[in-house]
Amino acid sequence: MGQNLRARLQRLRNAPLRDRGGPPSPGEKKLSLGPEWQEAGYQTLKRRDFLDLPFPLDFPLPRSLPILIPDLLRYSPQGALPGPGDMIFFDLETTGLSRGAGTVAFLAAFGRFVPSGPGPLRLRLDQYLLLDYPGEGDFLEALLQEFAPSPEPPLVITYNGKTFDSQILESRCIMKGIRPPVYYQGDLLHPARRLWKQTLASCSQGEIETAILGLDRTGDVSGALAPDIWFSFLKSADPRPLLEICGHNQRDILGLAGIFSALARIAEDPLAIRDKFRYDIEALALRWREFLVKIRDRDFGGTAADTGRKLLAAAAEDHPRAALVFAQELLRQGRAGEGRRRLLGIARGHYGGLFRAAAYRALAIDAEWRRKAPGEALALVEEALALADAGEGQRRDFLRRGERLRRQLDRKTRE
Repeated sequence: MGQNLRARLQRLRNAPLRDRGGPPSPGEKKLSLGPEWQEAGYQTLKRRDFLDLPFPLDFPLPRSLPILIPDLLRYSPQGALPGPGDMIFFDLETTGLSRGAGTVAFLAAFGRFVPSGPGPLRLRLDQYLLLDYPGEGDFLEALLQEFAPSPEPPLVITYNGKTFDSQILESRCIMKGIRPPVYYQGDLLHPARRLWKQTLASCSQGEIETAILGLDRTGDVSGALAPDIWFSFLKSADPRPLLEICGHNQRDILGLAGIFSALARIAEDPLAIRDKFRYDIEALALRWREFLVKIRDRDFGGTAADTGRKLLAAAAEDHPRAALVFAQELLRQGRAGEGRRRLLGIARGHYGGLFRAAAYRALAIDAEWRRKAPGEALALVEEALALADAGEGQRRDFLRRGERLRRQLDRKTRE
């Protein structure tokens, strides 16, 4: 690989210089990949296609969508959500997985929502293909036009783009002396991991598309082959494998839009759509609650808060962390009897020792401070100390709590 890279760099150094936008060198080979591909610059081609979305998407987007995709708050701190014309789905194919100076982007795709008459929105796909290294400057300039503000910088939706795609684009622009584009980014990788990492072996985009969304990628070439295919194309000028990578890139954009649509539908009504997308209800319920607590000074409406309560209650039926949080919420909301019953069910139930000990602790605090019943609190502490699988920190807390409660009871006895 090192020798191949040196050879390619040497060829780039030896390539004849030309003015940007000038004619090709005499005898330079021009390659056609089909009538749909048009010249977009030196050694740069472009094609446009229109695709049907895998799931319908309605605008305006659900008010609660930033709970699932917190990057949307950076797009608009005031809480305004993007419209269909404000968003771009973006994906690169590159010559490697490194973000170093030797990695070049040779294929880029941009997807935008467009109307299709009275029917649902469609996805307009624009792809740019770099045919050889000397055309990289024109290739990048063509990409920058897609990021142009109108009038504000766009919201660019990616999958792991913060770590990879945007880094590659920025580094290549800097290497060419071009100012990198300015845009807001919504990365779907972490929202997807939050919802599906407990149910999938991998949270790769392809795995989510096939296992969760039910999209068919049969016959799709692996994106891992993209570097070898492009390098082979430089040697052989055979466009057939390269066109397969272009098809893979197209499917990535369509799948990215599908994941975004699925997240929007989950945000709209998570309980109604739970069976369709098989997400981790405990992770979503806890995330929903955490989000609303942090932004309690911002109006997300009573609907989001009501949905959060229903999610937490549903998750509490089968998931220990949600059950514990829900029971403590009941105590804080004044539904003390139900909260104590639930906590006692956790403490004396089948959950692991860490959760049982946490429930005993909540019950002991409630008995000592809310109900002023130190004797009952001490009994709960002693039950907790009998747990064989409680955490060491929890045991130390119970020992200190027990000593303090005994002192309180001794003082009461002497009085």
